[in-house]
Amino acid sequence: MTEDVPVRIRPAIAALPPYKQGRQAGADAFKLSSNENPFEPLPAVVESLRRTVGVNRYPDATAARLRHRLAERFGVQPDEVHIGAGSVSILSQLMLAAAGPGDEVVYAWRSFEAYPGLVLIAGATPVEVPLSAESRHDLDAMAAAVTDRTRAVIVCSPNNPTGPTVSQAEFEAFLGKLPADLLVILDEAYAEFVTDPDAVDGLTKLGIAGHPNVVVLRTFSKAYGLAGLRVGYAIGHRRILDAARSTAVPLSVTAQSEEAALASLDAEADLLERVRVIADRRDRLADALRDQGWVIPDAQGNFVWLATGAQTMDAAARFEQDGCVVRPFAGDGIRISVGEEESIDRVLQIARSVMDDLPDAHTARAR
Repeated sequence: MTEDVPVRIRPAIAALPPYKQGRQAGADAFKLSSNENPFEPLPAVVESLRRTVGVNRYPDATAARLRHRLAERFGVQPDEVHIGAGSVSILSQLMLAAAGPGDEVVYAWRSFEAYPGLVLIAGATPVEVPLSAESRHDLDAMAAAVTDRTRAVIVCSPNNPTGPTVSQAEFEAFLGKLPADLLVILDEAYAEFVTDPDAVDGLTKLGIAGHPNVVVLRTFSKAYGLAGLRVGYAIGHRRILDAARSTAVPLSVTAQSEEAALASLDAEADLLERVRVIADRRDRLADALRDQGWVIPDAQGNFVWLATGAQTMDAAARFEQDGCVVRPFAGDGIRISVGEEESIDRVLQIARSVMDDLPDAHTARAR
C-alpha cells in the first residue's frame, strides 16, 4: 500500500520515482555503476581547490571565467556558453524553458534514465522511440515521431547506457527532417571517450552557427573526473541559453567547481592521456566479452552494455556478490563502467559465469 501524501502534489510528480544513482560499493568491491573516472584528480586540480577559499561568499553566478575560456576554445561568444551544476541540470533547465503541459519531448529509449523524469517535471509528455536492434538511435523513427506538439528532441551520443554513437552524417540528415524551430539537444556527456572518426561532434564538426536550434551538452564529470564537483556546460544560441538561465537555480555552480574546471582545462593533455587509457581498457573489455559469446554494442563511452533482459536483476546480484557493483536496468540489461585495471579480470570472470546460465536462445548470446 502506498502511503498518502499529506499535501496536494501534482499527480504526475507523486507517481514519479526519485532518481536513483548507481549503488555505492564497499571497501572490497569495485564500483562500476556510475560511469565515474577511476583516476584520482590530478595534483594541479587538487591544488586549485586548496587555493579556492571564501566559502562564506557566493560564487560568480555566471561562472564568467569558465564561460570565456570555453567560448575561446570553441570559437563562440561567451553568452553562447552556459555553465550548470552538471549537464543534467542544464537539461532540466531546457525542459522547463521549452516544454509544458500538452507538449511532447522525443528521445530514444533506452537512453539516459533522467530523461523521462525531467520531461514529466516540466509537465510535458515523454515520447520514447525504441532503439534499433544494434542498440543505436533510430533517427528515422525519431523524426517520424515529431508532431506539432513536439517541443524538443534529445539525442544522446554516445548513448548511455548502450554505448553506440550517432554518426555526423546521420545527425545532419536528421536535422534536415525536423522543423527549423524545434529545439534539438545533443547530449555528448561522453564525447571525449569516442574513438569512432565518423561520430557526431557537436562542437568541432557541426557548426552551431548554421544550426541555431541545436544545443550541445558536455560535462566535466566523466572524462575530467570532476563528478563530485558538479559542473557541466552547454553551447548554443544565446537566446535559447538565456531561456535556460531564466529557469536555473541561482548560484548552483560553486567557486570550487569553476576553479577545478579551469585547472582541468590547463591540465588537459594529462587528462586526455587518462581518457586514452580508459578507452583502451574499454575496448579490451568489450572484445573479451565478445570472445565469451556476448553481443556487445559498439562501446564508445566509458562503459559496456550487457543485454541480459529478463535475467538482469539476477545477473546484477551475481556481479555484486562477487565484488563488482554494476548498474542494472530491470528487464533490459546491465551497464558496466570501465574502472580500475584490476577490475577487468573480475568482471570477465563474473560475466562468463552469467553467460553460462543464460538460456541458449538468449538475445545476449552471439549467433
